[in-house]
Amino acid sequence: MMKRQMIFVHSVSVAWLRNLRCQCRFQSRSRPVAPLGSRILSDPSRVFEHNMWDHIQWTPEQEELARQKAEENSRVKVSLEEQVKYEKDASKYWDGFYRTHQSKFFKDRTWLFREFPELLPDGILARNGAKKAAIIPKFNSHSSSQTQSSTISKGAKCDCFSSTQTEQILSDVVSTNSTECTKPVYDITVTAHEEQSCNNLGKHKNLGMFPGFGPGFRIFEVGCGAGNSVFPILAEMRHSDGFLYCCDFSPYAVDLVKSHPSYNAVHCNAFVHDVCDETDTYPFPDESIDVILLVFVLSSIHPERMPEVVKRLSKLLKPGGMILFRDYGRYDMSQLRLKKGRCLDGNFYVRGDGTRVYYFTKEEIANIFISAGLKEVQNLVDRRLQVNRKKKIAMHRIWIQSKYQKEP
Repeated sequence: MMKRQMIFVHSVSVAWLRNLRCQCRFQSRSRPVAPLGSRILSDPSRVFEHNMWDHIQWTPEQEELARQKAEENSRVKVSLEEQVKYEKDASKYWDGFYRTHQSKFFKDRTWLFREFPELLPDGILARNGAKKAAIIPKFNSHSSSQTQSSTISKGAKCDCFSSTQTEQILSDVVSTNSTECTKPVYDITVTAHEEQSCNNLGKHKNLGMFPGFGPGFRIFEVGCGAGNSVFPILAEMRHSDGFLYCCDFSPYAVDLVKSHPSYNAVHCNAFVHDVCDETDTYPFPDESIDVILLVFVLSSIHPERMPEVVKRLSKLLKPGGMILFRDYGRYDMSQLRLKKGRCLDGNFYVRGDGTRVYYFTKEEIANIFISAGLKEVQNLVDRRLQVNRKKKIAMHRIWIQSKYQKEP
């Protein structure tokens, strides 16, 4: 029975990955690649043989007990005065969290590439060091807007940059001792989408050549913390045509990322940013990001602010770009363990260290992202049984994992 279940899950996984036309780079011999894993507990007597079991099904009785426990935890609310303080000083509490725990609290998220193969699509893998601009300026020498290849002379002019900025661009591809860059040295293909991207850049002339202008694939992680996603991504991105932006509203967390020995400014730009602040700007223009990573971040934001945050993030995506999401699900073990008096409102709580957390349903996630104009690609409830084999304790974990795409 267990064997048939694993074969079925694996078959669904393969079909799903083919449909996305993405390459899954990480495979485990003990755990066949499948959405949300494929280790099924069919024999309860074997529960302590592994640290984690996937696709755990709850009985109606378990669901009801969890609902009652969460309701009990939510009866006593934090005072309105305290709620205002937690909202106003949110970044300070997270800054204190990272000062206390440094980079030791969370493990590196090496699972990212298994669940989100979109982070490393075929097109950005090893290109033998070849340079290729992601957004190619439209030169006056081009006779049409159709896809074409062309040589570039030093005298060429870019429509969406000043002459000084154009010379900066050309200096990367034209030798100072040469009057012309020929096709074998630097082959430029200008597509209709790239021309539109160039036009978008023209609206952001104050940014000029922004960090990460050159690479053809850009990832933006919101809420990078101490870099537990950053460094696994950078390790895989070293020999690719990719660039990673990452931000956090904790200055100390960003300092931890930048001071890490694996931080590489050639492939990464870490900066302090509050996604709830509408006036806070980004170091890149709208419609310049391929993938936004939103992992255990949205839950720390006040529920009333979530829809607008996602709408603003969606504007950063290129047409066809995607937001990859993972966060806490309703009735996760950590919610049921919260003490009375920690509830801010509904399923929104404050922890003992002042940081906040919300527990989602997949219906809430669908409403937030679809309302932002994004198309649902995946929206799953990840129910797992986490096992402490030494203490013989089994804990029910629930997360929501989703993928939402901007219309091409």
